[in-house]
Amino acid sequence: MCEVAPSRASEKLDIPPERFPRHIAVIMDGNGRWAQRRGLPRIEGHRHGVASVRRITQQCARLGLEQLTLFCLSSENWKRPQAELDFLMHLLEQYMVEERGTILRQNIRVSVIGRREGIPAAALREIDKTIEMSQANSGMRLCLAINYGGRMELVDAVRQIAARVAAGRLQPDQIDEQTLAACLYTRGMPDPDLLIRTAGEMRLSNFLLWQISYAELWVTPTCWPEFDEQHLHQAIRDFAARDRRFGGLSQ
Repeated sequence: MCEVAPSRASEKLDIPPERFPRHIAVIMDGNGRWAQRRGLPRIEGHRHGVASVRRITQQCARLGLEQLTLFCLSSENWKRPQAELDFLMHLLEQYMVEERGTILRQNIRVSVIGRREGIPAAALREIDKTIEMSQANSGMRLCLAINYGGRMELVDAVRQIAARVAAGRLQPDQIDEQTLAACLYTRGMPDPDLLIRTAGEMRLSNFLLWQISYAELWVTPTCWPEFDEQHLHQAIRDFAARDRRFGGLSQ
């Protein structure tokens, strides 16, 4: 089991259990800017960003969070310099190898969403191995969005639905929100309750466009390499204090 049950976690943060988020998604922004402000190469920002991934993942597991989704690499990031992309792929492969012990100890279940095209075979091999080793775990789900784009995900879902219609297995008037949701990369996962974005940017960057329809947004000017447990706790406390009406009226 996770180290701290959700009810105990909510008590630790002085939050009623019913106000504790089930699923937190994070746009991890600002690695390059963090490095450049210190006169360092951009890749050093990515290296320090991995330490934040480790820190926040472990803390979320200890708090008993049901799911943490991290935006690791967007489908648009392939426009970056090849040397930076090669380093990111190396970090991804290294992370999958080095974090297995922690993932297993904390009962974390790893998932990956996005297209596999373009990701090196060595990285894919380690990703698949970590997913397989952790699939029986029953604690927090750690979902990594790699080569992911929200519009791309919707296109892939529509293609699946169109193929079913063309084959006569589905009538157009039978298509509803549940039909589309069942064809997304995130099928079977709860929608995020809280979306955190670091480095102060006020945009969604093509991330989980369908799934965050009712997510609470929390933006911090802190760059991802400096994002720590205290920032996470503040985001959760601010989330718990909000009035979530889902289109209705306050009680």
